[in-house]
Amino acid sequence: MGETWNKKERQKKKMKEKMDKAEKMKERKEQAGKKSLEDMMAYVDEDGNISSTPPDPRKRKEIKLEDIAIGVPEYVPDAEEQFRTGKISFFNHEKGFGFIKDLVSQESIFVHINNLSGPVQENDKVSFSVEKGPRGLMAVEVKLVQ
Repeated sequence: MGETWNKKERQKKKMKEKMDKAEKMKERKEQAGKKSLEDMMAYVDEDGNISSTPPDPRKRKEIKLEDIAIGVPEYVPDAEEQFRTGKISFFNHEKGFGFIKDLVSQESIFVHINNLSGPVQENDKVSFSVEKGPRGLMAVEVKLVQ
């Protein structure tokens, strides 16, 4: 028994695909040799977009190595930020701590009795500065404001 018609057709199709693939590969190899370096170059503009045209040398900016900061810059508070105002929202005289509600940011800040300049009651208006404590922000240099 000989080969069927379908089997011959499949073999012809496979051979044609192999020939096409070899021809395409040959064309790619020929094209690769014709590309110049300029054709392969890509440039990035000031907005971060990739383009095929080089940047304008007149718009070039010189950047000093000392101006490049790697990491997060150290926070230096302004004179206005150093002293805040707020109201005593809660204070327990027996335990010696309480909380001040900042009038600007409305955040609750811990205050210890050792950081008070005098006796305070709830709803007293105070001025204070903020430091980082072991469990978060902590009010220091708390003074009563009239």
